[in-house]
Amino acid sequence: MMGWYNDGWGGGSWIAMTLMTFFWVALIVLAAWAGIHFLRADSSAKPGPQTSLTPRAILDQRLAAGEIDAEQYAQLRRILDGQSVGSTPTDTPAHP
Repeated sequence: MMGWYNDGWGGGSWIAMTLMTFFWVALIVLAAWAGIHFLRADSSAKPGPQTSLTPRAILDQRLAAGEIDAEQYAQLRRILDGQSVGSTPTDTPAHP
C-alpha cells in the first residue's frame, strides 16, 4: 500500500498547481485591464463637431493670439491671396 499517503501529491504537483493558479489569475487581470483600457480609449475618441478652418481663419487666429505680428500677417496674407511678397495688398488702402 505504498503511495496512499498524501493522495499521491508530491512536491512538484503543488508547485504546478500554484503556477497554474497564478497563470489564470494573471490572464483574468490582463483581460480586465485590456477591456477597461480599450473602452476608455473608444469613449474619449468620439468625434465632436468638426470645424474646418480655412487658412485665412488660421492666420487671423495666429494674429489675434500674438503668434505673429502685423507685418508677418500682411506678408502671409498676400501669399495666401496669391500675390507676390513684394506687392502691396489689394484691400488695404495705400498710405500717401
